[in-house]
Amino acid sequence: MSQKRLAAEVATRKDQVMTLAIAFDNSYARLPARFFATARPDVAPAPRLLRLNAALAGELGLDPQALASPDGIAMLSGGPLPSGARPIALAYAGHQFGHFVPDLGDGRAALIGEVLDRQGRHRDLQLKGSGRTVFSRRGDGKAALGPVLREYIVSEAMAALGLPTTRTLAAVATGEAVQRDQPLPGAVLTRVALSHVRVGTFQYFAHRGDVDGLRLLADHVIDRLYPEVASAPNRYAALYAAVVERQAHLVAGWLGVGFIHGVMNTDNMAVSGETIDYGPCAFMDDYDPARVLSSIDHQGRYAYGNQPQIAQWNLARLAECLLPLIDADHDTAVRTAVETLSAFATSFEAAYFGGLGRKLGLADGNGADRPLVVAVLKALAAGKADFTLAFRRLADLADGTIDDDRWLALFARQDEARALLPEWRQRLAATGQAPAAIGRALRAINPILIPRNHQIEAVIAAAVEWDDFRPFHRLADALATPFDETPATADLALPPRPEERVTATFCGT
Repeated sequence: MSQKRLAAEVATRKDQVMTLAIAFDNSYARLPARFFATARPDVAPAPRLLRLNAALAGELGLDPQALASPDGIAMLSGGPLPSGARPIALAYAGHQFGHFVPDLGDGRAALIGEVLDRQGRHRDLQLKGSGRTVFSRRGDGKAALGPVLREYIVSEAMAALGLPTTRTLAAVATGEAVQRDQPLPGAVLTRVALSHVRVGTFQYFAHRGDVDGLRLLADHVIDRLYPEVASAPNRYAALYAAVVERQAHLVAGWLGVGFIHGVMNTDNMAVSGETIDYGPCAFMDDYDPARVLSSIDHQGRYAYGNQPQIAQWNLARLAECLLPLIDADHDTAVRTAVETLSAFATSFEAAYFGGLGRKLGLADGNGADRPLVVAVLKALAAGKADFTLAFRRLADLADGTIDDDRWLALFARQDEARALLPEWRQRLAATGQAPAAIGRALRAINPILIPRNHQIEAVIAAAVEWDDFRPFHRLADALATPFDETPATADLALPPRPEERVTATFCGT
């Protein structure tokens, strides 16, 4: 087909209305016009469905067969869109690596609409990589195939691990190239979220002195995400406290599975408490609290061990936005916000040490067992042990499947790990559980599979270089059950060989 004929066909398709029926309820699009800009996703010239998340479609009350139809694939790749869709790009600001940028917004994404899921919750459907918006600045608004596959794999793995996260409904190849350092295959990802409101969304209105906008945004968030605080004596202070609590638990969960977000800017912190924006993210192999895997984090601001402090810093920025809503008296508002934010450390430590205690099979990770938890982390760091396998193999050690030497073989330096084993066994015995029961409990909380960096890179290379998506599907299928250990996926549980190690992950823009 000639380029001229293709352009004419694409132009015609932009004005079509498809027959695919989706019951949209677009609450954010009912806010005032200054909250967003109308978006018009680009129509992909040759869309090809790479993977559809049928289980998630079912949660959303959507028909997987309809989504896999030509009309469905058209919607998932940019258009034409079904009746009731109202594509918009959300406005927001943000601190990026500590520097405030007043105008950011969705530069390569369009929120096409909201649906009510099977539980009656609003869920956003957003197309990432669907073309330019008014917020694109100098970007092309497109997404390359590699980052789309990475986000599909990692976001769905996080969901399977039980951590709050945005989800991925589909990945679609567009049939066109996008220019990065070199031409790369283009793709669109359909992201699903409880909300795309970020700390940076509040910053957008606060920077402009738009108190009415702040109030409208806060009321929207309460109605959508935190209805339990609506009747509180000070609903905005209660909203802030609820966001602080969710973020404390979220970051504790990240650390419990060795996850490094990589770019914890305020515009990448969702007030829903979901993990959002899987750019230069990664899971650690060997344990190192100072580990940085993002290619753009030159100073280590968002290192693995820094994430709790950064979350608290981001939440302080949110507090600054909410002050005029919390109390008309500035000093009173500040005192309330400071007192609320101080609860972050307590909530985080309770969730973090409680979670690590459970990963060790201990009864009281926050109390008498905390010194042992700390000792285990020190042993992991000293021995450069694989974080995931060291915890997983404790199940085998607890029920006698392996001996001490097999577990200690995971450590390059074994003295610290060997020294803590007697106390660990004593603590396990004090729980009164049988070894077999302890082993089962540990296998239910310590995954055998995580989306390891070298495996993701291999998946992307096969797809980009050879148009081979079999490794992608195999990895995504395996990560859907990360606690199941089977011979068929044994190779996916292995840490990288020295030549396979990935030392940097990259942003998708």
